[in-house]
Amino acid sequence: MINKSVKNAEEAIKDIKSGMTLMVGGFGLCGIPENCISALMKTEVKDLICISNNAGVDDFGLGLLLQTRQIKKMISSYVGENAEFERQMLSGELEVELVPQGTLATRCMMAGYGIPFFPTPAGVGTEVAIGKQLINWKGRDYLMEEAFEADFAIVKAWKGDTAGNLIFRSTARNFNQPMSLGGKITIAEVEELVEIGELDAAQIHTPGIYVHRIFQGVNYEKRIEQRTVKRK
Repeated sequence: MINKSVKNAEEAIKDIKSGMTLMVGGFGLCGIPENCISALMKTEVKDLICISNNAGVDDFGLGLLLQTRQIKKMISSYVGENAEFERQMLSGELEVELVPQGTLATRCMMAGYGIPFFPTPAGVGTEVAIGKQLINWKGRDYLMEEAFEADFAIVKAWKGDTAGNLIFRSTARNFNQPMSLGGKITIAEVEELVEIGELDAAQIHTPGIYVHRIFQGVNYEKRIEQRTVKRK
């Protein structure tokens, strides 16, 4: 098998160029590719189109790339935790496309499955439907939604091997798993990188055939977005 491991995040993202479209895994701050985001911050890449469930918070996750003005457009479902996102959107500095969360996930999956478009009832009769084809099937209206076309998918997994096979842990599987299938080039950062044969084949969520580069990440902060504790 091909060894797809690279040294670090800097090497993994080295050919991401300005104006490219990126799928970025994670949900809130859970399972985000912290190392790749930090590496992109250090580059001069700009005008990125980012497909992600949300944009992190002001000082963490994709919020960092908003601060450095490297993102031109966000395609997301939820933007409520990021004041800088809100400021840039309202001022017209940032293009925003809001997508129902199920539709966002399905557009990622369809990209991985090679299906260019699909019907969904979500968004019919709302602003989401503006400019989209409407079809009627057995008396019910559906929007035709297109699969995403991303130059890169950047995801974070718990474990992976040098062939690119990935295992996600618990809720950190979220958008990482469907996005790992949908990029023209998929970059995976993992907490633990092992040799081929060390992963339980029955536990693999993304087969290595979908992954092009993999590296072991470092210094994960794993910040909690909203900490809620039980009163004594």
